[in-house]
Amino acid sequence: MSFATMESDIINWTNKDVLDLLHKEKISGLVTDICRTHDLDGQCLLSFVDRDFYEYPFDQLKLGDRKRFILVVKKLQRNNRAAMYELGLCDDQMLASASTNINFLGTNLSHLSYNLHNKIPTEISRGRNPEFVSSFTPDVKASKLKPEVWKTAIALGYVFLVTWVTAVVMVIVHDKVPDMKKYPPLPDLFLDNVPHIPWAFDMCEITGSLLMAVWLIVLFFHKHRFIILRRFFALAGTVFLLRCFTMLITSLSVPGSHLKCEPRSYPPADDLTVWGRRLRQAYDIWSGAGMSVRGVRTCGDYMFSGHTVALTLLNFFITEYTSRNLYLLHILTWVMNMFGIFFILAAHEHYSIDVFIAFYITSRLFLYYHTLSNNQALMQNDSSRLVSCS
Repeated sequence: MSFATMESDIINWTNKDVLDLLHKEKISGLVTDICRTHDLDGQCLLSFVDRDFYEYPFDQLKLGDRKRFILVVKKLQRNNRAAMYELGLCDDQMLASASTNINFLGTNLSHLSYNLHNKIPTEISRGRNPEFVSSFTPDVKASKLKPEVWKTAIALGYVFLVTWVTAVVMVIVHDKVPDMKKYPPLPDLFLDNVPHIPWAFDMCEITGSLLMAVWLIVLFFHKHRFIILRRFFALAGTVFLLRCFTMLITSLSVPGSHLKCEPRSYPPADDLTVWGRRLRQAYDIWSGAGMSVRGVRTCGDYMFSGHTVALTLLNFFITEYTSRNLYLLHILTWVMNMFGIFFILAAHEHYSIDVFIAFYITSRLFLYYHTLSNNQALMQNDSSRLVSCS
């Protein structure tokens, strides 16, 4: 029996049919073992709601395995609305709109709606009540999300404040950059074996500008643009705030002899004049977004690379908040991310460790944040968490 024939009769699926589907979709063995152990059939898959993927026994799945299993179940439910209606899992309005419910960009936001039913008992969410299920299916829940522009405004203020502090710190570390004659460039595996390319750093910033243009297009078309925009501001501000500390803690020597770096001279015994000039230089850096193509040249801000942070954040946000069907776009953004990093190193503007640490910290913070935002248990109040753990 073909898969298409089986899918049309999903209500009568046995556990063997479910296991055949998982095998066809190349789902991990752990998911298959769970479905076999708990004897899940076709009706069970149709009755799944979001919270079921994060509770026992599926709470032990890895993030990647869980996401693939969710995609399979959601696709099955989307293609079998008539069967769900027959079982009382959706109403007439949802059945009629099944063919018109299309999301062009940003299909990965269903987890944002968990808090809409965090006070509903698990037993009810797994029941056959059509009123409850029709109110809390992912598409309906996502449509009820409020943009809460004021939160986005606070996140924007946060990132403005952090970037200003970063600009001031960059001026301070420039003034204490080690003497190039006394402290030559440190040994570096990449820089020692790749010749300096003068135009490479400009190419890095052009690559970043292209990624920013793609990100703005995604925001323009995205239904939940204010939500993901404040996420972007929050993560960007946090990473750059961390960068302020790493720049101040240790001053690395200048990575390339082509860089003309030396501490600035200030009038003696005039603290107000000194800080006035520093704040003016910080404003020039802040208004120029730290980009050399806008005339900003700084030294000493090596650990870790701010350009790599920007490239990586843009890449990860574009790939996370666009449809998985746009795989060519995702490949392109990853290629631009990697080429941008290569251009930074080819320009000898940063040590290899600066770029590696920047990519690692940025990607880990992004993944940690979205892993926590996908954790349904964290959306419950404290009493609910205690009950769910008992």
